[in-house]
Amino acid sequence: MTKAKSNKVKKSTFITLLFSLMVVLNTQAQSDSIIDRIIEIGVTNNQTMNHLDILCNRFGGRPIGSDAYENAALWAASKFNEWGMEVEMDEVGELPVGFNRGPWFGRMLSYEGMHLHFATPSYTSGTKGVQRGHVLIEPKTQAQFDRMKGRLKGSWVLISGENEGWPIDFSVKGDSIRDSIKAKNADIEKENREIRKENRENRGSDKPLKELLELIDEPALFYREMREAGIFGIIQSSKVPIRVMYDRKNLMDMTFETLPNIPDIKLNEHQYSIIKQMAEERQYFELEFDIRNHFKMGPVKYHNVIGIIHGTEFPDEYVIMSSHLDAYDVATGGVDNGSGVTPTMEAARLIMEAGGKPKRTILAVLWAGEEFGLLGSQSWVDRNSDKLNKVSNMVNRDGGPTVPTGISVSDAMREDFELICEPINGINPDFPFVINTREPSEKPSKPWGTDSGPFAVAGVPTINPQNGDTKGWDFNYREIWHTERDLYNKSIKEYQEQAAVVTAVIVFGIANLDHLLSRDGYYIVPVAKTGKKKKSKK
Repeated sequence: MTKAKSNKVKKSTFITLLFSLMVVLNTQAQSDSIIDRIIEIGVTNNQTMNHLDILCNRFGGRPIGSDAYENAALWAASKFNEWGMEVEMDEVGELPVGFNRGPWFGRMLSYEGMHLHFATPSYTSGTKGVQRGHVLIEPKTQAQFDRMKGRLKGSWVLISGENEGWPIDFSVKGDSIRDSIKAKNADIEKENREIRKENRENRGSDKPLKELLELIDEPALFYREMREAGIFGIIQSSKVPIRVMYDRKNLMDMTFETLPNIPDIKLNEHQYSIIKQMAEERQYFELEFDIRNHFKMGPVKYHNVIGIIHGTEFPDEYVIMSSHLDAYDVATGGVDNGSGVTPTMEAARLIMEAGGKPKRTILAVLWAGEEFGLLGSQSWVDRNSDKLNKVSNMVNRDGGPTVPTGISVSDAMREDFELICEPINGINPDFPFVINTREPSEKPSKPWGTDSGPFAVAGVPTINPQNGDTKGWDFNYREIWHTERDLYNKSIKEYQEQAAVVTAVIVFGIANLDHLLSRDGYYIVPVAKTGKKKKSKK
């Protein structure tokens, strides 16, 4: 090669390299500009709490199968569409009947009186208008039932046990379990009659008296018989705040002709104790309830709501940010999971408002039926197995309205996340953000209790920010979890707004990498022959 040709080649190579560098720098500059714009909008015009206000205070509690869920899903879809995203109403399944909750109240009618503090699980019966009746304590043996069956009609019956959120199981299986216990209690009662007889005969002698055997305590043991005898409903003690969920054991077998027909009331434990003592003393008083639990004809379909921001270079690769849209209706789902839904929605809005055009596709997903068993997320994973290896990361928010404080990543991901997360500490100095090391873990065989669970089982990275109550708002997740206190005013504005911006920065940053996040060292995979384990490269 001549010197002239050599110089020409070198010059050409230099120009090519310079052009490539300029493209990289220009792309990086564009990306930095979008991130700066996301942060600017997120700081000056954050809409997270406005979204939450609508979700909680216009729609309220949102179990799947309710009008509130359907309306919230349509609203969320309309917002994604308004912000310029493609929207998919992703059908997950259907319920045999629907459920809508109306208002409820109760009171004790006596010389002192008392307004009653209670709730009922979703998909359980309301009253037939205002119903007023006397109070009895449930029977535990056939003999006890026979002795009181004439008084059961028109009564409210106190049952044993403590409410954990679920109603009494009135299914065929539930009846079978109760029948078995009744038979055992009959045998115990027979033995106790012999013990009483023997004790009477030995009274006054030197022989010690025998203790009676304890009956097996099963709440609402004579449920079917009491219902057939005409009771108004059953009442069970509940810790405060009152927690109620839904009728998971009977729902899928319900038809509009076989709905539950007596209320299952979970009453403040302090009031329950007073009422129980009065009933044990055989005082005469009445309770009055008006509970408007309403059903609707099925089947009722339910959907995931998916907002799509298409990738410009790798449209068949994905970053998912998500939360579950459904919520129990004893309150308004402000924390579980309004505190996840609304930062997810706002993150999507910030990316679109900032003009973000990510290299790979971003899916903003509001899952259906998380509270009923991860129905929406598991369904999506089952139906999209071909996409799972192309999901770079799944960011899911479902842990309360606390603020992102850091993120734990594998060694193979650290360099990417250092770049992605660098702008976060410039958002708000009150909320420092650190990158921690994530040690490899075993891939779970069963989903954990939120929508990232099915993705983890499928081997998808589920790197989420850690969160904390850094300013000491004294937030307690267990206080609101599935209880009457799960309200709009339990969310913390400054935490929620920061979460939305951090989510947008992280998700857009992952989507804008020129490669998928490495899965090297993310999971430990057992080696069958030696029993040893190795780090996964999948």
